Amino acid sequence: MFILENEFLNEPDYIQELVDLIRSGERREKIAEELTNYHDNDISNALDELNCEERKVLYHILGDERVSEIFAYLDDPGKYLGELGLEQAADIIENMDADDAVDVLEEVDEEIRKQLIELIDEESKEDIRLICSYEEDEIGSKMTTNFIEIGRSLTIKQAMRALIAQAEENDNISTLFVEDNDGTFYGAVDLKDLIVARTYMDLESLITQSFPYVRDHETISECIERLKDYAEDSIPVLNDKNELIGVITAQDIVEVVDDELGDDYAKLAGMTEEAELEESLGESIKKRLPWLIVLLGLSMCVSTVTSLFEGVIAQLAIIVSFQSVILGMSGNVGTQSLAVTIRLLMDENLETRQKVGMIFKEMRIGFSNGLILGILSFVMIGGYLCLLKGKSPQYAFAISLCAGIALLMAMTISSIVGTSVPMFFNRIHVDPAVASGPLITTVNDLIGVVTYYGVAWFLLIHLLGLG
Repeated sequence: MFILENEFLNEPDYIQELVDLIRSGERREKIAEELTNYHDNDISNALDELNCEERKVLYHILGDERVSEIFAYLDDPGKYLGELGLEQAADIIENMDADDAVDVLEEVDEEIRKQLIELIDEESKEDIRLICSYEEDEIGSKMTTNFIEIGRSLTIKQAMRALIAQAEENDNISTLFVEDNDGTFYGAVDLKDLIVARTYMDLESLITQSFPYVRDHETISECIERLKDYAEDSIPVLNDKNELIGVITAQDIVEVVDDELGDDYAKLAGMTEEAELEESLGESIKKRLPWLIVLLGLSMCVSTVTSLFEGVIAQLAIIVSFQSVILGMSGNVGTQSLAVTIRLLMDENLETRQKVGMIFKEMRIGFSNGLILGILSFVMIGGYLCLLKGKSPQYAFAISLCAGIALLMAMTISSIVGTSVPMFFNRIHVDPAVASGPLITTVNDLIGVVTYYGVAWFLLIHLLGLG
């Protein structure tokens, strides 16, 4: 057992191994042979540990085709592309999938980008232009042109020949897509089925005609759930003429989901988009300031409402001590409801009946949690005022009863707000993530203030006469 645990803890450091290999002084042929044992991602991570001269030697050893595969894993490919001559850089971009080539070209200066595009072949130019023609939020901007397409009328043997001919340029071969006689998308064939098929069989029997697809101009938010649900290695992207123009791979889906989560997380934090490590101070301020101004206005509203209860506070100053409990818990439950609602609203098939049911469910959850926490607050605040502050039991538990009732009401109302506000945004076709955490929290502060001091005014002063 000890030996197994020790082996597990001492996992190999591939990056250091690669650095040591490149600096070993071995013959280049030997290094090239050893490099075949390492994954492209590990080699990409090792680049940062090497100096410029060592990287240039590595590029030469690997060759343009392998380097292009490694560059696809880099977060900042432009940094390394600048170390190469224009012709070599163009050769590397040519060997990349079109979507990866677009990402790399976006990282270089506009003048250099134009020069690189001029140097690459026409086929690569067309693929790059196609992907660049889409808006950033359209699924066409995330597709790749790396796929295999065969004709519907081919025999099994002809289909195998077509696969072999195209596999040299396109290595995404687990699913073969089928073109109808009129050039439109017809269906898909699993590679395994084609391999085991007998030559006398009809290709038609292998084709899945109801294969899922997306449209090139669909927004990512519209089709992301479908892409995740089908869990295919590649999903075809069709234009308005039903022609296959690209595919979304499993790796593309992971990246799209990651981007969407990052964007939603940023919006939940009250920013317009995800912050970048390299962005300037001015850009960061520009993203965050608009929401902060809105939230400042709402906070002023909370302060104004609080001032309306000056009479209550003047007569019962001790209740201010427990205001943060009410405001904090109402904000927390509202944010929880917001997170659940945004997640469920990603399902475009959610019916009105289900949305109404979700509001009532969140209200019941808020009420139940509020009841439990309200009882706990009643006991704990009452005991605190009796034992530590020396207040009479009648006075102490009257204050704690006010806090408990206010907590129950605030948590119930906040859960409704946290659910209904993003639904309203979604209804008017605004991204529900815009109903961000800070916005919901500030709105729920307002609810907490009105609820708490309203209950104090009615229960403690008018009913019990404690003022």
